[in-house]
This record gives sequence, structure tokens and C-alpha cells, in this order.
Amino acid sequence: MKRIFLYLSIIVCTITACSDDEQFTTSPTALLTFSTDSVKMDTVFSNVGSRTYDFWVYNRTNRGLRLQSVFLRMGNQTGFRVNVDGSYLDNTLGSVVNDLEVRSGDSLRVFVELTAPRNQQPDPQLVEDKLVFALESGVQQHVTLWGHSWDAMITDSIIVTRDTLISSSQPVVIMKGLRVDSAATLNLQHTTLFFHSKAGIDVYGTLRTDSVVLRGDRLDRMFDYLPYDRINGQWRGIRFYPSSYDNELIATQIRNTEDGIICDSTALRSDRQRLYMERSSVQSCKGSGLQAFNSWVGLLRCLFANAEGDCLAFHGGAVIIDHCTVAQFNALGNGRGAALRFTNYYGDNPYPLVQMRMTNSIVTGYDDDVVMGQTLEGDSTTAFSYLFENCLLRTPALEDTINCRNIIWETKDDSIQGEKHFRLIDSHDLRYDFHLDSLSTAQGKGCYD
Repeated sequence: MKRIFLYLSIIVCTITACSDDEQFTTSPTALLTFSTDSVKMDTVFSNVGSRTYDFWVYNRTNRGLRLQSVFLRMGNQTGFRVNVDGSYLDNTLGSVVNDLEVRSGDSLRVFVELTAPRNQQPDPQLVEDKLVFALESGVQQHVTLWGHSWDAMITDSIIVTRDTLISSSQPVVIMKGLRVDSAATLNLQHTTLFFHSKAGIDVYGTLRTDSVVLRGDRLDRMFDYLPYDRINGQWRGIRFYPSSYDNELIATQIRNTEDGIICDSTALRSDRQRLYMERSSVQSCKGSGLQAFNSWVGLLRCLFANAEGDCLAFHGGAVIIDHCTVAQFNALGNGRGAALRFTNYYGDNPYPLVQMRMTNSIVTGYDDDVVMGQTLEGDSTTAFSYLFENCLLRTPALEDTINCRNIIWETKDDSIQGEKHFRLIDSHDLRYDFHLDSLSTAQGKGCYD
């Protein structure tokens, strides 16, 4: 037994000595292997940091490799920041790290970020550099780093206290919020506003938009196939407070919000409309698409799609909807609300629905019933007036020719129903095209008739 123990002890000591005495090679044929030959970053705003990207460096030879240095070819000129397995390439000291070792069978993890300087160009510009690995043998290997940088007007917050026009060919990034005071009108024209998380638009006065995109400020991707621009909850959305009237949104896109638009309860006035929207869209909301309380709202050729709450919800007021598409195909979060909900109450409070008229429109979705008309239980005196005419509705058919005229009642058993009406409904990649398919039975209806 003593001989066997002594023999095993010699073997263990020999193995330990070999592992501690790693052999390194300077052969030019001994090379590193990389998990990628290039790191492609998403577009970033100038002077705003990107998310962190990473890749692996492997030594798959049978000898250790020493790195004399790892450095950025362009130094500190491009804005890339690199950490090699815990060693930071300090851009103030030449963007280089020296004397690293990669033992046989071992690896290094490299982390890369980008904060690009302004490029003074109106469009996104390519930013490129090479991360060079200089081996002790004299061989240099590299991984290409590249992305695009986009100059933007970045502001903490905007408070509009007098009539103001914002029209910018450059994107405008708002970090905390935009507020329109009660005595002011803000006109937004031909511009894109990017809102940081939790930022939104609070309107106490009047908001008017024309050819505008309102969206979150993340330009990167959740997954390779899925940009954050398709993910809901990226910013807060628009809120019209009780003092706000005469708002007009023309050719405006609102997307990836918490709530798209909320119109707070106020006095219903026949001489002043609360909100008018034309050729506009509200898509991918974590809450409601448009929710209005006791408001006069007009919608013409608009799209409301894919909300975890209701795409459209009206609690009282006066509502006129013509040639609109309301499509509830939400595939994110905890479910989905109705495509269209209209009531004469909210909570325990009555809100008279003076009028809700929908014509030449499409209301559809995944669920069997996406149209919800609801009255306050036990209340027969609060107004609840509605009319559907020349519409496609995904809801059980009603024997009601007074309030429902020339209706296509859609069911799940129809050969053309739900997503089949449209050119593209991709709930995996969250890509949608709500133009009507040539086989749709809803021709002449909706926002893209």
C-alpha cells in the first residue's frame, strides 16, 4: 500500500508541476481563435453610450500564447471602449493594454461599448475601428468594431410656455419630458422625437403635429431579430389634461409607449373638440392605445393596433370614427384588452356617451369578441348612444338594424378572418403591415382602403 501511495503521489506532483510550468510558444503558426471576426453595433446617438457587446478569444493550440499588447488601431478617436478580461484599454493612455497571457485551452472575454463623438452630418455615419491582438511571435490579429453614429439634439426636458414651433431634420432626444403649458400651443412638424424611459408629453394647452414620429430612444435590439422599437413600454406616451382642447395629430406615428394617448375627463363642449387625428397610428402600447374620458374625439383614417390594454377605449363623450383600422393582435406581456371599448361610465361614475359613431372601419383581432359596449349596471338614465355603419366587426352578431347597419360580422370560422385580412401579421418578430390583403372581405374599409 505504501508503494502504491508513493507512486500516486509522484504522478500528482508531476501533473501539478506541468500545469504550473505552462509552455508558451512564439511560433507564427500558433494563433488565437475568435468567436466572431467583427462586432456589429446598432446605431447610437452621438455622445450617448451604447449597450455592452461581447465576444470570446480562445487559445486552441497546445501551447500558451503571450500577448504583447491589445490595442485600438485608431486609439481614442472613434469612441470605442474596450475591456479585455478585466483589463481596461484606457483611452487616455493610448487605448492599449500590455502583457496578457492565454494558456492552452483557455479563453478571454472581451467587452465593447461605443460613445461616438458628433460627426456634423444629418444622417447616421459609419464608425469603424480594429481591436488588434499583437502576439509575442510578432503576428497581429484583429476583430473589426463598427457601428453607426447619429447626431441628435439631446435635451433634458422641454417646457413650452408660449406658442412654439419645433421642426428639425435632426432627431430630438428628450430625457425627462415635454410639457405644454395651458396658455401655449406647440406645433411639431416634420420631425422625430425620441423619448427616454419614463419621459412623455404632458399637454395642458394645445398640441398640433404634422408628419411626426414619436417613439422611444432605444436604437438597439433586444435580440438580433428584434429591435427595441417594436417593444412596448419604452416611454410614457401623451397625456391631455382637463385644460387641453383643440389638439390635432396629422400624419403622426406614436409607438412603443406605456399608454399611447390619454385624454383626462373634462367638460364636454360642442364648440371645442378635444382631439382630432387623421392619417395617424398608435401601435405597441403596454397600456391603452387611446383612452378618452368624456371627450369629443374625431378619428379619420387612423390605425390603432396591439396594446396590452384596449386599443381604443371611450368612457362617455362624443366620438366620430371613419375609415379606421383597430387591430388587436398583441403578443407581448400579460394579455390583451379589447380592440374597441365604449362605455357610459368608469368605475362607479357615470360618463354619458352622447354619441359613438363608427363608419367604414375594421375592428378585429385574435380573440373571438374584441368589441365591448358596456353600460353602468342598474342605470337606465345615462346616455349610451352608438352607431356602427358599413364596418367589419369581430363580435357576436346583433339583431339590431338601428345601431348596426350593413355590418360584416366576423367569426373565427370565416375563411378570411383576423390576421388573414392583412399583408403581414408576424407575432414572433413583431412585424405588421395592416394594408389589406387582396383576398380580404373588408375591401373599402379601414385606414388603408
